[in-house]
Amino acid sequence: MTSPSDRTPVTANAAGTSTLSGAKAPPLPVDDGPARRRVAWFRYGLAAIVVVLDQITKVWVDRSLELYERRPVTSFFNITKAYNEGAAFSFLQDAGGWQRWFFTIVSAVVSVVFVVWLQRMTPRERWLGLAIALILGGAVGNLIDRVIYGHVVDFIQVYWQDWYFPSFNVADSAITAGAAILIFLTLFDKEESAASR
Repeated sequence: MTSPSDRTPVTANAAGTSTLSGAKAPPLPVDDGPARRRVAWFRYGLAAIVVVLDQITKVWVDRSLELYERRPVTSFFNITKAYNEGAAFSFLQDAGGWQRWFFTIVSAVVSVVFVVWLQRMTPRERWLGLAIALILGGAVGNLIDRVIYGHVVDFIQVYWQDWYFPSFNVADSAITAGAAILIFLTLFDKEESAASR
C-alpha cells in the first residue's frame, strides 16, 4: 500500500494531458499560420509593386522616346529606349530568336517556384523573403514583356565617357538587388540561412 506522502501529484497541462508534477510538459505547437499568411501577402505585395513600377516606366519610355533616342539626366546617366530580346543586361540579345521562348519558359518556371517558396517561408526569414519577392517581381515584369511584345524594353543607361554599360530596367534592377541579398545571406548571415532549412 502506498502512503499519501509517496504519491506524486498529477496535473493537467493546457493541452488537457496529464503530467507528473515537477516534470516539464512538452511545448505546445505554435500555430503561426495567420502570421505566415500576413507576411506572405506582404511579400507578394512587394513583388506586385515591382511589376507595376516596371510596366509603368516601360510604357512611358515606349510612348515617349524613339528607338535608341537618349535623354541625358546626368553626366553618367541617360534615359534611352532599347529593345532587348535576351536576358538581363542584353545577355544573348543577338542569339537569333530562340532565346525569346527559352527565357519566357525559364521566367515562368522560376516565377511559379518563387510563388510557392514565398508561401512556405516563415516570418523569421525576413531578408530571404525580401530577396525572393524582388526577384519574383523582376521575373514577372520581364516575362510580361516577352509574352506580349517578344522583347523587353530597357531604358536605364549608365556610362562613363565612352564606356556604356548595357541598358536595363526596373525589373533587372529588382532581380539584381534580390540576387545581391541572396549572396550576402549565403556568405554572412548564417542564422537566417539556417532558419530557411
